Amino acid sequence: MTSLHPPTPSPETGEGAKTGNLDVLSSSAAQNIQISDLIVGMTGASGAILGIRLLEMLHASPVKTHLVLSAAARLTIPQETDWKVSQVTALAHKAYQPAQIGAAIASGTFPAMGMVIIPCSIKTLSAVANAYTDDLLSRAADVTLKEGRPLLLVVREAPLHAGHIRLMGLAAEAGAVIFPPVPAFYTRPQTVGEIVDQTVGRVLARLGIPNQAYRPWPGMLEEE
Repeated sequence: MTSLHPPTPSPETGEGAKTGNLDVLSSSAAQNIQISDLIVGMTGASGAILGIRLLEMLHASPVKTHLVLSAAARLTIPQETDWKVSQVTALAHKAYQPAQIGAAIASGTFPAMGMVIIPCSIKTLSAVANAYTDDLLSRAADVTLKEGRPLLLVVREAPLHAGHIRLMGLAAEAGAVIFPPVPAFYTRPQTVGEIVDQTVGRVLARLGIPNQAYRPWPGMLEEE
């Protein structure tokens, strides 16, 4: 279950509860996933729990996550959740600082399956749309596009003015997928956690990662 709180440490070991993919990936789905590398960016936009939940779901899966936290993301995480930044970075296979512009993920030769920025701020959207690669986060995104790999931008902003929409159009023209975290209400969610899981599950599915975190549209109910 999704929570704004980190796992409670075990009294025996002091270690947090396992938070991997056991509740969202079926055994058959997990077997079908090739060992791959996914670049994950988190910015200072509201919605830090979206990025945290994605990392949780993939933590014990064959997908290795490479996490880049912006400076603003490091401020937003403790404001919106009870997670510590160190606990979030521990969910990733490897974590990087934005200034590490020479990291492996900054090169197109790094064999990533794609990248997702979740949540994505307007500032980062602008950097991607204008190919302004002044840090590792924007550089990795630009590399993802130039190599023809999927780049999902989970843009968290509302309302949108014309400049925001123009940036989304530019990013989409470059090949990015604009994926606002719009709730699906056909599932009749009862908790924020259900909304988060549905959104993150759809993001993973769009990246080609099968999962059971979201419920597909079942079709219109027949009237009696």
